[in-house]
Amino acid sequence: MQGSGIKKIKAFGQHFLKDEAMAFRIAAALDLPRDMLVLEVGPGEGVLTKHLLQRYPRLLAVEYDKRLIPVLLARFPELSGKIVQDDFLRVNLQELVSDDQYAIIGNFPYQISTGILFQVIEDRERVLRMVGMFQKEVAERVAAAPGSKVYGITSILVQAYYEVEKIMDAPPSVFNPPPKVHSTLIRLTRRPVPRVVSAYSDLRKIVKVAFNQRRKTLRNALGGMIHKSEMSDEIFDRRAEQLSIEEFDMLVQKFLKR
Repeated sequence: MQGSGIKKIKAFGQHFLKDEAMAFRIAAALDLPRDMLVLEVGPGEGVLTKHLLQRYPRLLAVEYDKRLIPVLLARFPELSGKIVQDDFLRVNLQELVSDDQYAIIGNFPYQISTGILFQVIEDRERVLRMVGMFQKEVAERVAAAPGSKVYGITSILVQAYYEVEKIMDAPPSVFNPPPKVHSTLIRLTRRPVPRVVSAYSDLRKIVKVAFNQRRKTLRNALGGMIHKSEMSDEIFDRRAEQLSIEEFDMLVQKFLKR
């Protein structure tokens, strides 16, 4: 597929996928039934879109750059009425998608990739799977385990509800223009049962406070949330990066759910 010739806008983080083989592999990674509704975030010039339409006729797309809408419709007339011109982070997924279950996929702009993850989590009851291309460092944070230097808020909140798989790395050469960083394709598959029983808002609250002062022990980091007299347990001698998801869930159950 030939490029559109549209000048890429740096502020939009536009690094369009140009490699057909890579696009084929990304679409294949979704691995869902053909009748599944799939939402593509940032189709750009449509290299991935072509392969998605071959597998998932019920494709929807959200594209922020209005210049690309006529290009996409010219190439894929079947997307008429199925492309929303908007910032994905501002989209109301409840209004856009009516299905009980759907999937999200895309070569995500780096500057909004973490925000996309939180959009997925917010609609976790319906987002069955997500496949996305992320900056390699972000992908590593998403998949990180306790004790890792990059284990943090994103790791915990994603993994509480989704299984994370690194599918493959992607060199800068498969994008136009090539970014200055390497990328990694990851797949999130919703867990049949979450790893936590806490309300998401409570879990997010305690995790954020703990990691905002990640060099401090929990006794010091959570001092504003939990009274000092209640922090005699040894867990409070540890730092946030040393706790498992289940241990954070326990803290919520014991100290916030009252």
